[in-house]
Amino acid sequence: QVQLVESGGGLVQAGGSLRLSCAASGSGFTIKTMGWYRQGTGMQRELVATIQTGESTLYADSVKDRFTISRENAGTVYLQMNSLKPEDTAVYYCNADVQRAGYTFRYWGQGTQVTVSS
Repeated sequence: QVQLVESGGGLVQAGGSLRLSCAASGSGFTIKTMGWYRQGTGMQRELVATIQTGESTLYADSVKDRFTISRENAGTVYLQMNSLKPEDTAVYYCNADVQRAGYTFRYWGQGTQVTVSS
């Protein structure tokens, strides 16, 4: 079993910054891609950014040039969020695509609230 634990959410004023962290625990698997998604109230969950094992990254257009995703090792991922806007307010979820015994599984963290005040 893989567990993802997020931290770093909170309340910040518009224009401020936050850094989210996500650490994976468990054994017997290989993490291929890690990413961040978010879900605002009454909204569908949407992709924010992903990073592959080879450090290739993908960003939603709405966060390009403001957010940066990075990995410290195979199982830890960060999301540096700068120039935050009220529309960035959402629950942010970490996810990981994991390979085990030839199959790929997707795991999610419990989510961390980010609130940006105007």
